[in-house]
Amino acid sequence: MAPHVLAQQERQTVCDVLVAVGPDAPTLCAGWDSADLAAHLVVRERRPDSGPGIVWPPLAGYTDKIRRSVRDRTPWDKLVETVRQGPPLLLRPFDGAMNTIEYFIHAEDVRRAQPDWTPRPLSPELADALWARVGPGGLAKKVPATIVISSPGRADKVAGAGPRLVLTGDPGELTLFGSGRQAASKAEISGDGALAEQLRTATLGI
Repeated sequence: MAPHVLAQQERQTVCDVLVAVGPDAPTLCAGWDSADLAAHLVVRERRPDSGPGIVWPPLAGYTDKIRRSVRDRTPWDKLVETVRQGPPLLLRPFDGAMNTIEYFIHAEDVRRAQPDWTPRPLSPELADALWARVGPGGLAKKVPATIVISSPGRADKVAGAGPRLVLTGDPGELTLFGSGRQAASKAEISGDGALAEQLRTATLGI
């Protein structure tokens, strides 16, 4: 399956979830409700001037100001529909690389902040795409350990040095863990208890 098709599928998933919960629902993104998250997705693709603030803290205030302006000035239905329409023409060739992981994570940010959520089944194609981007290197920088990423039916990925910590789960759970959603991930850690706790509470992702 082409990468842009997976991105489109995850885009529709996050939009369907947003419609289902409405604009005031909680999310896993600290301080953001569902309207904030939808505005983030719009701004990320349609306001390139806001991009540097996503990764460079000195400009984060400017980026947040743009997001809040879009959130407050755009009716909810239009906000979600803008996300659903997809990226502007110039960004469409990069849709798969930019958005498959992003939209999977944000769909789960909304889903897993609601009561009684359950993990959703992943297609083999999506699982493969997520697994391709999962890596132990970033985790190994947070704790003095050898990090083993393990998922049933796949070859382990290993990085780091020191006592061995094994992080096990399906590619979706591992993706969420590595993006800083450890508390919402069902990935399991085995190994040294203190190091495992350090990894569970580490600041991960961007």
